[in-house]
Amino acid sequence: MSKVKQLKSVLSESEVRSLKVGDVVAVSGVVYTGRDMAHKRLCAAIDGKEALPFELEGAVIYFVGPSPARPGKVIGAAGPTTSSRMDAFSPKLVACGLRAMIGKGYRGDEVREALKKFGAVHLSTIGGAGALLSKHIVSAEVIAYEDLGTEAIRKLEFVDFPAVVAYDSHGGSIYGEK
Repeated sequence: MSKVKQLKSVLSESEVRSLKVGDVVAVSGVVYTGRDMAHKRLCAAIDGKEALPFELEGAVIYFVGPSPARPGKVIGAAGPTTSSRMDAFSPKLVACGLRAMIGKGYRGDEVREALKKFGAVHLSTIGGAGALLSKHIVSAEVIAYEDLGTEAIRKLEFVDFPAVVAYDSHGGSIYGEK
């Protein structure tokens, strides 16, 4: 098994470009949540030259809509959602400085081209293990689009969140696609 690489947000382009497909990583620091409706609003804000709810440069977005937190917990189950649902929006966010996305499953050609062009990666984590993954989240706060409920944008604090580089900034894919 390969050595686990520690990633601490905010990520630099050079740090991200050093990652290769199959690298096992442990993500710590601030990570933002976002699913398709939040992505749509972020892109509309970019198009309208409006302020964003967080700085995209160097940011990490986790594709998750967590379940409600149980008493004494900061978040409920927090497993990844299908990444391809964000394919229409991800290239624009990557072009604005987003450095990493975390989800599960395949990414389209436009996303993969944006990763190469702008120096970003797509990380995959374990689907179906939301309760286990939530143990790596030590704080959670809704910061935007509260009306979206579980899909609102949250600011999370990760500690050693496990993932693997599924698509790197060199065109590599863990899925063997060309």
